[in-house]
Amino acid sequence: MSKPDYKASFWVMTFKFVTDAVLWLLAAPLAFVLRVDDLAAYGLSIAFYTLVTAPIKIGLLWLNELYRQTWRRAGLYDLYILARAVAIYSGITVSLVWAWHAFGLSRPQLLLPRSLPFLEAALSLLLLGGVRFVRRWLGERRARSHSPQSRHRVLLAGAGEAGTLMVREMQRHPEMGFEPVGFLDDDPAKWGATILGVPVLGPLDALPQALREHRVDEVLIAMPSASGRVVRRIIEACQQAGVAYRTMPALHEILSGKVLIQQIREVRVEDLLRREPIQLDLETIASYLAGKVVLVTGAGGSIGSEIVRQMIRFRPQRLILLGRGENSLYELEKSLRFDWPGLHYDLVVADVRDLERLRLIFERTRPQIVFHAAAHKHVPLMELNPEEAILNNVFGTQHVVQVARDMGVERLVNISTDKAVNPTSIMGASKRVAEYVVQVAAAQARPGQVFVSVRFGNVLGSRGSVVPLFQEQIRRGGPVTVTHPEVKRYFMTIAEAAQLVLQAGGLGDNGAVYVLDMGEPIKIVDLARDLIRLSGLTEETIPIVFTGLRPGEKLFEELLTAEEGVVSSRHEKIFVARTAPVNAQWLETHLAMLREAARQGNAARIRDVLRQMIPTYRPWQTDSAPAVIPPYEPHGQ
Repeated sequence: MSKPDYKASFWVMTFKFVTDAVLWLLAAPLAFVLRVDDLAAYGLSIAFYTLVTAPIKIGLLWLNELYRQTWRRAGLYDLYILARAVAIYSGITVSLVWAWHAFGLSRPQLLLPRSLPFLEAALSLLLLGGVRFVRRWLGERRARSHSPQSRHRVLLAGAGEAGTLMVREMQRHPEMGFEPVGFLDDDPAKWGATILGVPVLGPLDALPQALREHRVDEVLIAMPSASGRVVRRIIEACQQAGVAYRTMPALHEILSGKVLIQQIREVRVEDLLRREPIQLDLETIASYLAGKVVLVTGAGGSIGSEIVRQMIRFRPQRLILLGRGENSLYELEKSLRFDWPGLHYDLVVADVRDLERLRLIFERTRPQIVFHAAAHKHVPLMELNPEEAILNNVFGTQHVVQVARDMGVERLVNISTDKAVNPTSIMGASKRVAEYVVQVAAAQARPGQVFVSVRFGNVLGSRGSVVPLFQEQIRRGGPVTVTHPEVKRYFMTIAEAAQLVLQAGGLGDNGAVYVLDMGEPIKIVDLARDLIRLSGLTEETIPIVFTGLRPGEKLFEELLTAEEGVVSSRHEKIFVARTAPVNAQWLETHLAMLREAARQGNAARIRDVLRQMIPTYRPWQTDSAPAVIPPYEPHGQ
């Protein structure tokens, strides 16, 4: 790596400092020229005023570090710093000129008009600001002269802040070859207006007409907070017209707050499922995470790793990243080391089924907050290996909860699933029993301890989820396999799930089972069609084949049982399930039976015990068809 050329940088800054000083000093005689008629009579006054104010100007140039500004990229903030320096100078000179007259110091040879400082201030801004923006204009003109001859005509859907910043980036970087031809926006107040010289052509419904009339090469969806329904509408219009389309990232992806051309990406399926941004109560989350030692089990998994990333901004004292898979922990560490240098964390390879190992880890690290995300989650695989689901999901949870309770952990959040409701799978039943374990621990907790579970549906893009499977099948040329034409699932993005888990952890209702608002359930076959369409293909080239429900699956997932119901919490997207209390002695007796059956690998006995523990559990093998139960609608409760 080459060393920076500090000598060249020194001379550049020296040139800027000298140029600013000369131009600012020139403002004084120019102000006299504009103010007085007989310059010969004011010759001594001009020299006197210019020399007296020169040290003030040079001092302000140095103190405000105006020589460090990059003229080629001058913007509003640079102008603000410049205006601040000029305003301070004007305040000083106005006071000096006022005192000059108040104390009778005016002489025929030394006349200082009272309006002089105001004229000089205006000229100073004009000269110092002008040299910066002329340099910027020359740079952009030179870039345009070297830009591609054939310009890529871009229509922006969205005339808000993101769209405006994107047009500004296109204008600053003409070498990229983008030419903004117009905006579309549903705000009537913007119709007919221009933004940075680019017209707002009308509402989003005018997209087909705008594509025809303005020879658009590409549509840029510049609405980071737009719903999936709006994004889908735009894409369908673009596909019908044969026009390319791309999008800005969703709000949770724009962490820096600055929009760049490099952030434009292809539309992904999560954009079509996008909902209104989650409004987090940052104060509540920060109050229980800031300065704390936080342990995350399953930290290398999809949910666990995203919880870690979302948590970092709340400044925990230290993170304990616990997982069984060394490769996933290694990948997580690589990203943390690159994105968050200086972050304090420990990597721990351990299995939650090992009680003594967990106890030793807790004694050494003394976590105050625990997020329990370690679990087996693949439904068909757990049907084939029920003992593994029980040992990991049930007794792994029991071990984490037991050690957390004994070691005085302040708060434990157990990650559950909608498959725990009216379960037809071993995986779902095991997670329901894990909720029981957390509820009993909550009842036995010491004052100040909080143990909760958070229940949500499928997470887009997580390992083993349906989207990566469909994408791989499309890459291979099809077919895309869907189990049943009517199967529906709740979906949310990994980032949404992690944010709501952090929020639920801060609500503090000991023993609660929180239910996340998952929106409306989505047909899996519609999801498959969206992915095929986003790949630029059709069902003629990539057929969809229905293969039948797999072991443990059902048509609909529910977030609540019929008996539970729901009450609202302090957060609009989080609800509290009205769960029945769990008897500790009853649970201990059945857990002992379940442990014995799992150790013996007795699948039939495992299912029999689970039936006793969960009245709504209907093992998949015993049903000719899974029950069809209307999906949960939180706002209808």
